[in-house]
Amino acid sequence: MPRILVVFGTRPEAIKLWPVIVELERQPDTEVSVCVTAQHRSMLDQVLETAGLTPDYDLDLMRDAQSLDALTARILTGLGPVLDEVKPDCVVVQGDTATAMSASLAAYYKKVPVAHIEAGLRSGNIYEPWPEEVARRVIGTIARYHFAPTRRAADALRAEGVPGNVVFQTGNTVIDALLMTKAKLDRDRSRVAGLAPLSERFSGKRILLVTCHRRESFGAGIDEIMDALLELAERGDVGIIFPIHPNPAVRGPVQARLAKHPAIALIEPQDYPHFVRLLDIAHLVLTDSGGIQEEAPALGKPVLVLRNTTERGEGVDAGTAR
Repeated sequence: MPRILVVFGTRPEAIKLWPVIVELERQPDTEVSVCVTAQHRSMLDQVLETAGLTPDYDLDLMRDAQSLDALTARILTGLGPVLDEVKPDCVVVQGDTATAMSASLAAYYKKVPVAHIEAGLRSGNIYEPWPEEVARRVIGTIARYHFAPTRRAADALRAEGVPGNVVFQTGNTVIDALLMTKAKLDRDRSRVAGLAPLSERFSGKRILLVTCHRRESFGAGIDEIMDALLELAERGDVGIIFPIHPNPAVRGPVQARLAKHPAIALIEPQDYPHFVRLLDIAHLVLTDSGGIQEEAPALGKPVLVLRNTTERGEGVDAGTAR
């Protein structure tokens, strides 16, 4: 019986791996273990609760203001004993986080094959996004199985010399999670009743949903984004809903500059059902997130990408993102 170890640590990884874990657990001849690093503790826990997932291993590695090198080292050393205990036949990772890269490297040190979900995304610039672009390239070098969400991603892997017989074009698992969640909300809107005051506050206005968290935007980039949001807020015909990322480099400047404007609602990060509902009521999404560039078009919402470049050029080509 093959043993599969699924490793993740952030909210986006949890959302995109949720449908994969559900499907793996349906397989009668597969033993599945789940390990979380808790790279993002509270935001990860929101998804675990929504999905009904209970990890077999929780490294609980989140620390305030921890550096990337310290986080990477702690993930590596934390995963070693888990790999020794589980003795997996394959380690599954998703995306381009420090958790995904470090888990791939830890598995490589144990000579355990790695399966990479959302493989092949490339921006062509190792500093945009930083550090994600290098993380996914490292994983791509280590992985034995590459699950590419789109034809462009699959072609990028083949262009880098990855053998075609280990590249599988699968579509994007975030759409599975999104549609599963939306179906639940359509059946029972009471799950997100807490958003009603926001809808009432901006009744009759077009709602702009904003998220911002990329490290390369810290400082001047975030200042420019806030300049633009203040200009939009002065139009009088829009309401801006902005769930603020907990990173102090985002939260501090945003609260200092935007908190008092009547057309801007700064709210805490939402659990996944509430965020899906926000996507559903938005007229336009402004984001530097990768996953939201995929989710919003699936609900027919246009996206303005708050970055200089994107590894998800399919949306730009299709006209759903700019």
